[in-house]
Amino acid sequence: MITVENNNYQELTGTALKVREHIIRMSTDGGCFTGASLSAVDLIVYLYSRFLNIKKDNLDDPNRDYLFLSKGHDVPALYGTFAELGLLEKERLKNHLLLNDHIYWHPNTKIPGIEFHSGSLGHLPSVAIGVAMDLKISGGTNKVVCILGDGELNEGTCWEAMLVANAYKLDNLLFVVDRNHFQANMRTEDLIPLEPLADKFEAFGAAVKRINGHSFAELDEAFGAFPFHDGKLNVIIADTLRGKGLPSIQERADRWFCNFNADEIQQLLLELHGEHQTTLTSETLVVR
Repeated sequence: MITVENNNYQELTGTALKVREHIIRMSTDGGCFTGASLSAVDLIVYLYSRFLNIKKDNLDDPNRDYLFLSKGHDVPALYGTFAELGLLEKERLKNHLLLNDHIYWHPNTKIPGIEFHSGSLGHLPSVAIGVAMDLKISGGTNKVVCILGDGELNEGTCWEAMLVANAYKLDNLLFVVDRNHFQANMRTEDLIPLEPLADKFEAFGAAVKRINGHSFAELDEAFGAFPFHDGKLNVIIADTLRGKGLPSIQERADRWFCNFNADEIQQLLLELHGEHQTTLTSETLVVR
């Protein structure tokens, strides 16, 4: 169940609720990475609504800001946000996984507003660094944001990228970690422990803030302080809940990818709005 934080954030809360509805509706007829997408909704809605200079009419403007979704399987949250903010026609979300469109499990640059394909984890921090470095050289004031998953941090390329970002003093670059504490079917700390995560980022030279990734007030405070320190990579660790908004799948290791039947979809939409918890019968996906 999603509750309104306070009057200052009613619009953001309402948009996030609608985006979660879109994610639920995309979680059938082939499914999607529902749990991971739900954890990132508030981050992505805030970024596009309050922080980034990205609008429908400036997607090709060299002065726009840039967002790279390295955690590409969260794309339902991104497309749902696009739909609510007018960057993508809402009707196109019904084409999820259909051959007549480009809306599927990972970002596709054929969708306006997508800067780069992603899917294989750990690659987009380096892409974001390239863009941030180019902007530094050319004198651009654009902001560059890269969203990473916490499990994605097991890829060595992420840490190599941080070394490079700090070597070149890319304080126009912001890494946002969706810290939902899960990687596929396991808790991150049961696989390859990440904590103390903030200390690790700081040891690599970054300026770090850690917040509740579902609090728009904390998001406001953290992003409002950007850049955090001259000459340093900026990092926000956003603690989130996998499956946020749906108690029936929240923090469940076996509900990272979901392919619900039509009845479950309707029940989950009611659950999102505070109705009784859904009894799920659809199969779970387990990978080892």
